[in-house]
Amino acid sequence: MKIGIVCYPTFGGSGVVATELGKALAKQGHQVHFITYRQPTRLDFFSANLFYHEVDIKSYPLFEHAPYELALASKMVNVAKYEQLDLLHVHYAIPHASAAYMAKQILKEEGIYIPVVTTLHGTDITLVGKDPSYEPVVTFSINQSDGVTAVSEDLKKATFDHFDIKTDIEVIPNFIDLERFKKQKKEHFKLAICPHGEKLLVHTSNFRKVKRVEDVIKVFFEVRKIIPAKLLLVGDGPERDRMERLCRELGTCDDIRFLGKLEAVEEVLSVADLFLMPSEKESFGLAALEAMACEVPVLSSNAGGIPELNIDGVTGFACEVGNIEEMTKRALEILDDRNLPKFKANALARAKELDVTNILPQYEAFYRKTIEKAHATLVNL
Repeated sequence: MKIGIVCYPTFGGSGVVATELGKALAKQGHQVHFITYRQPTRLDFFSANLFYHEVDIKSYPLFEHAPYELALASKMVNVAKYEQLDLLHVHYAIPHASAAYMAKQILKEEGIYIPVVTTLHGTDITLVGKDPSYEPVVTFSINQSDGVTAVSEDLKKATFDHFDIKTDIEVIPNFIDLERFKKQKKEHFKLAICPHGEKLLVHTSNFRKVKRVEDVIKVFFEVRKIIPAKLLLVGDGPERDRMERLCRELGTCDDIRFLGKLEAVEEVLSVADLFLMPSEKESFGLAALEAMACEVPVLSSNAGGIPELNIDGVTGFACEVGNIEEMTKRALEILDDRNLPKFKANALARAKELDVTNILPQYEAFYRKTIEKAHATLVNL
């Protein structure tokens, strides 16, 4: 198949999943065309089946803000027409689904029919999409898609709860590439951070309030009272300055390191004993899956789709949002040397279920079903 993929080219979950999906499809022999305003972060290797088409956003004095959606729709039209795409797959509803609808209508006028698959990732539904400024367009764009997927059952339910959706939504979970995300031999790294055998806790995020990084530090503060421990914070964002002040207030600066954004996060995860994800909202929890693939159990909140990934009492624990006391108790339970090997093994086993080799065929089957349904609709017109 020839597939156009539209996504945000950033560190965010939707962009990461879209890029990794495209790379996996290319390895299977499909021709994949990325359409976005910058080369995606994870699109970091050459393949004969991978192509990148940059959306050129011109600035004119007439516009206070450059009309990205129009430029994107035009680029989709050009790529679909000249590369003879079989399907467009847009990740994150805003503004990609509405731009795809516009492109589809333009192509239809030229006698070209391109089916559109929209994948919902989380905040495009639970946060931005619910804004009254966007809700009518989001609803319309989803209903006009030829196929719709969501990354968790919880996100699917939230979409039906908050929008007047008339079409089916198929759940295809996020996935992991176990060739990249796996436990590596980094004992020297662990020794440098934890020279006296301390337990190592890790958190990665974009440091927004919804990630509740403050809870990470508070749980660590309580754990550290009971057992020797260190904490690594990976990522950056608006909450970082406040978190650094909190560390100073609690007197934990010597045991916490802010590492900033890292490309090779799997190297850090390879030496971790526990991954913390106390998010207020999370449609899936891709960062937690990356940790599990590196044999790291997860202590999380029970928000959104996280419990579908982090099986309570098996791969770690899922606690009520903001319950520091319960999270501390469960963290200590996981970190107990009598329990830790079991949790590590279970985390890896769960990650193997979501290996890209298991999830990719679900996308391929969904593409074929969507294309067949679109062709059947054309025949009946």
